[in-house]
Amino acid sequence: MKIAVLREGATGETRAALMPESVRGLVAQGVEVRIESGAGERASAGDQSYGEAGAIVTNDRRELIRSAEVLLCVNRPSDDDIAVLQPGAVVIGFLRPLDDSASLIQLLERRLTAFAMELIPRSTRAQTMDALSSMATIVGYKSALLAAERLPRMFPLLMTAAGTIAPAKVLVLGAGVAGLQAIATARRLGAVVEAYDVRGAAGEHVRSLGAKFLEVDLGGIKTEDAGGYAVELTEEALARGRELITKHASVSDVIITSAQVPGRPAPLLVTEDAVEKMKPGSVIVDLAGSTGGNCAASSPGETVDRNGVVIMSPLNLAATLPVHASQLYSRNIAAFLKLLIDDNGELKIDLNDDVVGPTCVLHNGEVVNQRVAAALETAARVP
Repeated sequence: MKIAVLREGATGETRAALMPESVRGLVAQGVEVRIESGAGERASAGDQSYGEAGAIVTNDRRELIRSAEVLLCVNRPSDDDIAVLQPGAVVIGFLRPLDDSASLIQLLERRLTAFAMELIPRSTRAQTMDALSSMATIVGYKSALLAAERLPRMFPLLMTAAGTIAPAKVLVLGAGVAGLQAIATARRLGAVVEAYDVRGAAGEHVRSLGAKFLEVDLGGIKTEDAGGYAVELTEEALARGRELITKHASVSDVIITSAQVPGRPAPLLVTEDAVEKMKPGSVIVDLAGSTGGNCAASSPGETVDRNGVVIMSPLNLAATLPVHASQLYSRNIAAFLKLLIDDNGELKIDLNDDVVGPTCVLHNGEVVNQRVAAALETAARVP
């Protein structure tokens, strides 16, 4: 089997889909790995390190794509790259099948097979392949550092000869992987942390990190699906949460938001009223900017100032720490590939597998995921 890895072309993308340590393991399984020159450069992995791991490094991007049986990527390849792939080739990466399903149409027309890493099931067996959680860990950590850097005061409690400095108060909205990592990092920096999540079960994780969990009565409304992801809530349920958030926002120095629902716009949690009630110098880091944002005043990809309140909505924050982000993603990819490689190092796709099946969105040009099929149908109806 021939695996190809390209240098990512998206603006600001610094991650590599495969790192040398993972290449070594794949080559040992009898797989031929081809790397475009410079693919790992921004993640501190040079061409020489790939060559030493057993990969073939080449500058011929077009031939690399044309001969690939499996193309590994961080983000969906460009239209030009997809046009070169042979029918039946496999694409594995973050493909945004629910958020941007229309981008799958070209893959359909080329009769390709596609696996979306964001659809890896949240099961015990798939933990080593869970790329969303890996990237969320990076994002949550970096969000706390961004907030600490921008806040015009220090995070920890300090007792000095000049008097006591009170610790910063941080409010984290969304206690998924990113939120929990933001809590842990803010706590390590010395802040007093509170957190809110619509899923009551998240409270145990929040408290285990030394933070206070804010609860609101949602009247028994279902807040998560079978996979552990938050579901879209009714307006009434969201309103109850916003009321609680607004109350605590007024005394918070930092708010970090990370609430997202797969395939849906991010829920609005921090209203304009909540922003107005925050003290000048406060900071909001909205991690949901790619799906619309959790804060009414945020602008995806930009930093804005509202009466002294700084609102940051960074995109692709994982790419700001490319070494560890690439290492984690590469390990996720390598673990998933083990399910697709037989004992002879050849491609083997078993859609009945409880990880392979749910992760596959297209197989030989046919949609095989019901959620993606529904999203594509909806996209087709939009003029």
